Amino acid sequence: MDALFLLPGAVRRDPEIDAWFAQGDPLRLMIQPWFEELRRCGDDVRELIHDRQPTACVGEAAFAYVGAYTAHASVGFFHGADLDDPAGLLQGTGKRMRHVKLRWGEAHDTAALTGLIAAAYRDMRRRL
Repeated sequence: MDALFLLPGAVRRDPEIDAWFAQGDPLRLMIQPWFEELRRCGDDVRELIHDRQPTACVGEAAFAYVGAYTAHASVGFFHGADLDDPAGLLQGTGKRMRHVKLRWGEAHDTAALTGLIAAAYRDMRRRL
């Protein structure tokens, strides 16, 4: 197993994340429901802003984040390279991390992304 990325400042509900979404950026608003999905994964989910991105942890161990950029938004997974991805949503070539890009006007597979979020959460719980 790969080393865990620990973020000791993670809390149950970080008001900075709500402020991040409240800025009104359309891409942030588009990605907000996906962060809510991360929050719903379990009672042990904690969160914080890390590298200017809302990040979800199991306890202190980071498992996913969301980001809003110029032309797209994304849901990223810290151990995404180890996730089963039958729909082929994950992008990236790094050793561990993968992400799913979401763009305005493009359909995305809601069920598959919801499944990846649940799998990333289960994977981190198993690692712990």
